[in-house]
Formats: sequence, C-alpha cells, structure tokens
Amino acid sequence: MWVSCSRWRLFVRRCWSRECQETMLCALSLFFVCILSACAFVLPVDLLLPLAAINGFLVLHGLARRGSIMGVVKLGVIQLTITLSLYLLLYGVGHLAQGAVVVGRIMLATIPGWWLCITAAPERIGEVLSAFLPSKWAFVVAASLSLLPYMAEEVREIYQIQCLRGARITPKALRNPKNWPELVYCVLFPVLIQLLKLSRQMAVAAQSRHFGKSTRVTHWHSPRDKK
Repeated sequence: MWVSCSRWRLFVRRCWSRECQETMLCALSLFFVCILSACAFVLPVDLLLPLAAINGFLVLHGLARRGSIMGVVKLGVIQLTITLSLYLLLYGVGHLAQGAVVVGRIMLATIPGWWLCITAAPERIGEVLSAFLPSKWAFVVAASLSLLPYMAEEVREIYQIQCLRGARITPKALRNPKNWPELVYCVLFPVLIQLLKLSRQMAVAAQSRHFGKSTRVTHWHSPRDKK
C-alpha cells in the first residue's frame, strides 16, 4: 500500500513538474492566440473594439516582458499606407474607412503571434506542436517563430547599411514609385539570401545532432525555465 502511494506521488510530481506546467501553459497560450487571430477576421466590425482591448493587454504584457513592438508598428504603418493608397486609387475617398478596417484586422491578427513569440520559449512551442504534428514540422514552425526577432534585426541592419551606401530607400525617397525597385534589390534580396543561409546553418546543426533519426522524440528543457 505504501509502495503504491509512493508511486502515485511520484507520478503526480512528474505530471505537475515545472516543465509540464510550462508546456501546458504554452499549449493554452497557443490555443488562445489561434482563437484571437481567427476572431480578427471573422468578427463583425462592432466587436472589433473589445478585441482591440484584449490585444492592448497583450501588448502591455509583452512590453513588460521586454518585448519590442516597433516591428509591429512599422508593419502597421507600411500596411496602412499601401492599403489606403490602393483603396484611394481603386475606389475613391469614400472607401478609405473600409481600407483602415482591413488593416486593423490584419494588425489584430498579428499582435497575438507577436505576444506568443515574446512570452513562450521556442522549445515549449515545439513540444506542444509535436503532439499533433510530425516532429520535423513542429521543429520548422518553432524555429521560424524563434527567428522572427533575429530577422527583424537583420532587416534593420541591412536597411541602415544600404542607406549609408547611398541607396534611395529612405522614407522620403520611397515616395517616388521609381525608387521601389531599389528597395527590392538593396533590402529584400539580401534579406532573402541571409534567410537561406541561416536556414542552411540550422539544417546542418540539426543534422549534426541526429535530428529525426530516433523514433522517440525528446525536447530540450532550457536552464532558463528553472529560473
């Protein structure tokens, strides 16, 4: 009887260990993010304001976790400028409000993903995704999410270097559509090359660690999870 109770206590401790709790919390966060992102596109306009309030709390929590929102803000400004320009050219001034609503929905769908990248560790996301996805797919998704902050920093550095070299890609220069191809050649192509190089390095690193050769999937528990 005493042995069975000890085994039961050991089982409970394993199920409610710190790693298991964080994995369960990551799973709930992932489900919550998916629901919020889906609601951003399916909810009527009248219900977007409460959804924006929820996203506002996520932004505050992400900033409290020392996350940077500038990338999301820049994305929103660029998306708003392009969308409103297209609506103005195609439909006129009367439909600019619809264009603003479209951009608002996109931003409301983006903020939960940004919050997840700030609050959840990539290894926990991979562990949750591997429960219903193949391990290789879960690894790709988790690695892609972990690379978003790094790629944002790479884009900023490449942009600044190209501006110092005299490329006509400053906000003032981009008002002229003739300079848009230069943005593609000077920023987008180098970022794509850097992304391919980084993907190759990650593939070599995973292969050197015998990723995918074992039938039993294991997950790395970072020492920072114990802090």
